[in-house]
Amino acid sequence: MGNFSIALSGLQADSVALNTIGNNLANLNTTAFKGQTTSFEDLFYQQIGESGSGDAIQLGAGTRVSGTSTNFTQGTILPDTNANSADMALAGTGFFVVQQGGVQSLTRAGNFQLSSSGSLITQDGQQVMGYPAVNGVVNQNSSLAPITIPVGLNEGAQATQNFSITANLNSNATVGTPYSSPVTIFDSLGQSHQATVTYTKTGTNTWSYSVDLPAGDYAPGTATNNTGTLTFDTSGNLVSPTGSVNNITFSGLTDGASDLSFNWNLNNSSGNPTISQLASASSNTANSQDGFTSGVYQSFTVDPSGVITAQFSNGRTSTVGQLAVATVANTAGLTASGGNNFSTTAASGLATIGVAGAGGRGMVDDGALEQSNVNISTEFSNLIVAQRSFEANSKTVTTFDTISQDVLAMVR
Repeated sequence: MGNFSIALSGLQADSVALNTIGNNLANLNTTAFKGQTTSFEDLFYQQIGESGSGDAIQLGAGTRVSGTSTNFTQGTILPDTNANSADMALAGTGFFVVQQGGVQSLTRAGNFQLSSSGSLITQDGQQVMGYPAVNGVVNQNSSLAPITIPVGLNEGAQATQNFSITANLNSNATVGTPYSSPVTIFDSLGQSHQATVTYTKTGTNTWSYSVDLPAGDYAPGTATNNTGTLTFDTSGNLVSPTGSVNNITFSGLTDGASDLSFNWNLNNSSGNPTISQLASASSNTANSQDGFTSGVYQSFTVDPSGVITAQFSNGRTSTVGQLAVATVANTAGLTASGGNNFSTTAASGLATIGVAGAGGRGMVDDGALEQSNVNISTEFSNLIVAQRSFEANSKTVTTFDTISQDVLAMVR
């Protein structure tokens, strides 16, 4: 009898709805899970006649599932109590790009971890993709590559090649008055040395200078290009030497390092001299140099644009890459593939891949995770409705069964 098939179609559709609701509730605590909703539509109709006015008399054939839609609204973003930099959330539009076996997928779940080799991976081992950095510079025009953190890397020492001092020399000082500026520099072994620049006033607007290391740090008499004269104009601006003092060299370092040769930069990044002579007390306000001792990897951080920076024990930092973030034209067209992943389809369109904060993409929130967007109150309400619908269709089956039995009884 057709009556049974109508009720059975309702039971089947309600079963799908109950499964969807159950899956939503089961994933209440799944990172960045996106809840789904089941929708129905009526089946075809059979015309069994016409009314006296000519209106069609139709008999419906039941219902079916018309689709399951995914709610891609953002879940609540909560800070990670462990402040784990491998945990990340996307605040706004977009998906992280992950890959396994050469197949790329999209995910909102940023509960990543580090493998033993330093690869940034998902909980089930997929590689997190991004743009690599070469010599600390990210190339966003390059192909996507797995993000690798330099776990266990020992960064070698770098000898000082340039140093700079920002200071003022007192124009009212008497001839013969000395003043010194200390600056720490490093040799090729990463050993620090306390260099001292000593200025001595030799006349109006002129000062001699001498760059020295402690006597026991190098072979006596081997220093070259470490002395000279600074000349200032009547406004206290340095006029000679200009730009820098090059190739200040100390040979025969007692710790066995290579000869130490460096430049003294006398101008800042804007091209203005950093040494002045004004009628105020001589003072040092800043100094900088580009050498450093060796250091081992300690941790990494991720900024809002997805740039990943590694920190080393020597205080140095190094950019290692930038996370890729993808968007699609129609998120409703994505298909869930399990493991918190989505795959693109013809309906969603191809993924447009870029970086966070550009092209309408959201920003990366480091040390935080996006929660499931499932609303438990709504799901319980939907569960009651689906349950009652299932019971109603079940009652329809039993009613049709009773009627069938009555018909058979009439025959007997």
